[in-house]
Amino acid sequence: MLPLRPLTVGELLDAAVSLLRGYGRVLLPVAAVLAAAEQALLAPLRRAAGAEPPAYLPNFPEFDHLGMYWVMLATGAATEVTIIALLGGLTSRAAAADVLGQRLPARQLLHPRGGRFGAVAVIAVGAGAATFAAALAGPFWFLAYGLLGLAVPAVVLDRLGPGRALRRGTALACRAGLRAGAIRVLGYVAWLAIRVALGVGALAALDGLHLGGAEWTGWMSALAWLLVNTVAYPTLACLDAVLHLETRMRTEGLDILLVRASRRGTLTPALLGVVR
Repeated sequence: MLPLRPLTVGELLDAAVSLLRGYGRVLLPVAAVLAAAEQALLAPLRRAAGAEPPAYLPNFPEFDHLGMYWVMLATGAATEVTIIALLGGLTSRAAAADVLGQRLPARQLLHPRGGRFGAVAVIAVGAGAATFAAALAGPFWFLAYGLLGLAVPAVVLDRLGPGRALRRGTALACRAGLRAGAIRVLGYVAWLAIRVALGVGALAALDGLHLGGAEWTGWMSALAWLLVNTVAYPTLACLDAVLHLETRMRTEGLDILLVRASRRGTLTPALLGVVR
């Protein structure tokens, strides 16, 4: 799924989708549970902010809950980053097996041994908190999202502690003129456009059926967001994993190391833990 060479942006996006297809039986159910928890958390905030389903956009000029609406957006951004980071612990293991020419069964992918789930959770919560603070400040959210995404792969693949992994992930995101960070933001914006389009499409469909004012519209909207997020979140987590490995190939020669080890018959998971 991930060729052992530097990739173009399109190839990276394709590799992320291929990784999701290969491990979707594990990633999609986990993502569905996390996305459902997110919808339950955001529901009271949406009501307090006066956000109308299905797109949950403010109804200007009568809208008078701007402060609460901004908090709702910041909370949504934080939960998304946290979920993507948690899923990144699984996608990093899957990507590592892929570049080693292996395939992990579902039970092994979810097994705590070697997953470093505790360190991944620490990174996920920290990234979510940082994103919440950055989102309250406005445009700094995109900077936080671009820089923090490769920390979880650094925990799982490079075998680093949370502190060193944050520094390592930020350094990788900044290499080659912020290439990895920019691609991560690009992937998020692309999926955001898809999700918003589906939300607007749901609104148009309900209006066409004269059901826009029904009480259950909010439940249907939440279900639509849950379904699209169930696909979007693991896809973005897969992108983080392949971005981490590809950036190491591009800037550290990881691909050369793996090819040489494969020829010598010494290709082992320990090679991915080499940090130069």
